[in-house]
Amino acid sequence: MRAVLPDAFTEVLARHGDRVAVTDADGSLGYAELGARARAAAKRLARYDERGERLRVGLYATNSVEYVIGYLATLFAGAVPFLADSAFGPFELSRIAEDCGLDLLIHAPSADVRAVADETLTDDGEFGYLTVSRVRSHDTPRPVLLDDTEVCRFTSGSTGRPNCIEFSGTAVSAAAANWAKGTGLVAEDRIACFAALSNGLAFNTSLLAAFLPGASLHLSHGLPTASRVLRLLENTAATRLVAFPALYESIVRRAPKEGFAAVRTAISSGAPLRETVREEFTRLTGVPIHNYYGVAETGPLTYAPDGAGSGLGAPLPGVHLLAEEQGIRVRSESMGSRYLNAPGLFEKRVDDEGYYHTGDQGRLLDGTLHLTGRTSRLVNVGGRKIDPIEIADVLRAAPGVLDAVAFEAENQHGEPTLAAVVAVEPGVTAQSLRTHCAATLPSFKVPGILRLVDRIPANSIGKPSIERLRRLLSAPQSN
Repeated sequence: MRAVLPDAFTEVLARHGDRVAVTDADGSLGYAELGARARAAAKRLARYDERGERLRVGLYATNSVEYVIGYLATLFAGAVPFLADSAFGPFELSRIAEDCGLDLLIHAPSADVRAVADETLTDDGEFGYLTVSRVRSHDTPRPVLLDDTEVCRFTSGSTGRPNCIEFSGTAVSAAAANWAKGTGLVAEDRIACFAALSNGLAFNTSLLAAFLPGASLHLSHGLPTASRVLRLLENTAATRLVAFPALYESIVRRAPKEGFAAVRTAISSGAPLRETVREEFTRLTGVPIHNYYGVAETGPLTYAPDGAGSGLGAPLPGVHLLAEEQGIRVRSESMGSRYLNAPGLFEKRVDDEGYYHTGDQGRLLDGTLHLTGRTSRLVNVGGRKIDPIEIADVLRAAPGVLDAVAFEAENQHGEPTLAAVVAVEPGVTAQSLRTHCAATLPSFKVPGILRLVDRIPANSIGKPSIERLRRLLSAPQSN
């Protein structure tokens, strides 16, 4: 079967030639130069194929020009890129490597990959500052990829392991094309992207989607602080800003007086954005925030073109969406195929009509989607889905812990965060529990709020009382 994405990228890289394709703080590449760099790196990757089948290459790094080169090189080498969140820790990375049968890992030299990698393979600069390492082999047989799978991405799973979503090249291409068409993306656009390219928000809106019309993609190293955002917007005269709600909250708190002169569109997704933040951001900057609703397994689903109101917009091209009493169901041209490492789980969420059950609840009002809640237990913090049962299980394994409950709460800024109330023996501290969690979980899964108690408050039938747990969060901590 002929791969779709290598041909799609080959065409756009050739068509847009000398136009600026991608930049970061260290430099920029035009479309033609990006293609040349990616093909040179692809030749190096192809030499590492010892199995005689498609290489499985994990990309484990923050946004950069080199990340884009690594992604394209993997595709051009006939390999499959597995886009791992750079926030994953060694424990989670090792699970991914074993579950998915990775062959190679492209990563920053400073990344802790000792639990996964056997041998460093590159030192010639073909991948810029990134390093290619060989992944340690495992005794367990690796799962077989579908014939049309060209990209794999991850979402938090109810099993405690990241679920690996297989996407066909056709689905990835459709996601990009429908986003570009549905949002009016043009060659003159300059996209400042502060979401990780491994996440659906950036992957679907700012990678192939940007390249199709010949727009430019501008990336930032490091934590996306408000000051970093303003510098990038000013330096690139960006017309689009792509970020999670937490970043808009940060910008509003800083109350900038300038920096947004060229920005026409700000795009938010991953978690609900408070209406007060939207209104204050637009008042300060003059830029409307356009909501976008997407699901990791189905790609981009809606977009609010007018940037007004609390709705998430109307369905994008290629999307069929039903908001019913049992929850939101969607069918899209950009839908994933299955979970590589969780057989049957994805298929259970797709009904006989081909609709995926999202786990969200909502309603369509005049064609605009409004979310009202969740039908599943996952917590949405900064666009990442976290299973609170997994977090509670990790806490219960800590010395001196009697019981634990994790749930979604609000931090001091009113933003969603992960909270945990933990029943402990004398001598256990919040810091010791955070250290315990950090040794097993990626940083974004470590509870932002911890309350230690003698016992977990329960309701009349013996189950933890979430209402009483939430009240505990505002009580003074006794230890």
